[in-house]
Amino acid sequence: MIRGIDEELRAAKYAHVERERRFLVDPRRCPALDHAASFLIEDRYIDRSRCRLRRMTEGASGRVVMKLSKKYDVSDVMARPIVTTYLDAGEYALFSKLPGHCLTKRCYPVDTAHGRFRLDIFAGALAGLMTTEIEFPDAEAGAAIMPPSWASVEVTHDDRYQGAALAHLTAAAITPLLHGACA
Repeated sequence: MIRGIDEELRAAKYAHVERERRFLVDPRRCPALDHAASFLIEDRYIDRSRCRLRRMTEGASGRVVMKLSKKYDVSDVMARPIVTTYLDAGEYALFSKLPGHCLTKRCYPVDTAHGRFRLDIFAGALAGLMTTEIEFPDAEAGAAIMPPSWASVEVTHDDRYQGAALAHLTAAAITPLLHGACA
């Protein structure tokens, strides 16, 4: 028997299910990050696909990890199958030539009383946008998550805040999404 997405959704063999919730961050209540550990994410969302080329650079050590991932489009956005393959520099260079849209963000792991959130501060055309997300093992754990005080609005189910959608935005187009952060 061959395996397709239907079989993968029933019993993951090649993918794992990524469970996460995402929130906008109110910049007025954002935690201090002056001396916090961070890493840089540079994403390229490859046109006409659900594939994402990612380069991550650790702030303290400079360690670089490159990978190609695909998140499947399923009805439950809090439980998406994702497949990932890690790349060497030559493979990364090859895939980076494909047409796509890019986004860059600096990420900070922030421990809270309810778990470790990742606070993302976007750059370039998305400057001013700040989100936070948390991963969890199952639906019950996800439902129990209490967002930190600096999270303003949950955007988990809002497609406009998914990476591929954000990568297509211009600085002018991001303005309405930023206003939601302070609402």
